[in-house]
Amino acid sequence: PPPAPSVLREVLGHIGEVVEGLWHQGRALLGFMGLTLASMLAIALRPTRWRLTSLAAHLEQCGLNAVPIVALLTFLVGAVVAFLGATILAEFGASIYTVNLVAYSFLREFGVLLTAILMAGRTASAFTAQIGSMKANEEIDAIRTLGLSPVELLVLPRVFAMLIALPILTFIAMLSGMLGGALVCALSLDISPTMYLSILHDSDLLRHFLVGLLKAPIFAFLIALIGCLEGFKVSGSAQSVGEHTTSAVVQSIFVVILLDALAALFLMEMGW
Repeated sequence: PPPAPSVLREVLGHIGEVVEGLWHQGRALLGFMGLTLASMLAIALRPTRWRLTSLAAHLEQCGLNAVPIVALLTFLVGAVVAFLGATILAEFGASIYTVNLVAYSFLREFGVLLTAILMAGRTASAFTAQIGSMKANEEIDAIRTLGLSPVELLVLPRVFAMLIALPILTFIAMLSGMLGGALVCALSLDISPTMYLSILHDSDLLRHFLVGLLKAPIFAFLIALIGCLEGFKVSGSAQSVGEHTTSAVVQSIFVVILLDALAALFLMEMGW
């Protein structure tokens, strides 16, 4: 009888499959990124090829329609952060620094991170489902038959819409989070809105604001790319659309959190 496979061999084999899958996924993403950037350069100086109608439609879908959920979520998280900060800092008689805690955390991390995670779940999945449905219905083959570029027609408007929408949504998230913190400070710490704004004015917030805002376009570009790439990978069935939609959300959130952690470590080492 053949020898029973050892548990160690199975574990190592599974790890190898996962690593190989990550390697192929990374290569595919880099190749798709290069193709997208090349298409951007090709149409940069040709305004007649800009798909402004499609851009406006996607801006409404992934930008304007996302404002309520982004504002509500960050407002609630801002209130929770302020409440927890006030509870801990009160033990040291430093509850006034709750204002700085909320401002720094939202300007630097929470504003852009929560917005990017929301957009990964909301918009990357939509991009994958839209392009995947077109792939399943052979509409992308029809686009190629007409001599048009699917990347130029389908990917670029979505990428540009995300590049515009995510920084604006991040700014809204920062304001909303600090507003939630201000409400908790006013109700539980007797810090009036005037004093809250005065403390913010005396703090060095511009650097933290820029650090948070500069991460937004990078996250936007990668979320849009992953969503579109997974859509092009759909094989043709409804099950494939669902699988790749799930994959797009998981990959987008993983990449966003990984890059945010690396950026935080780098900026900490640089003293920024």
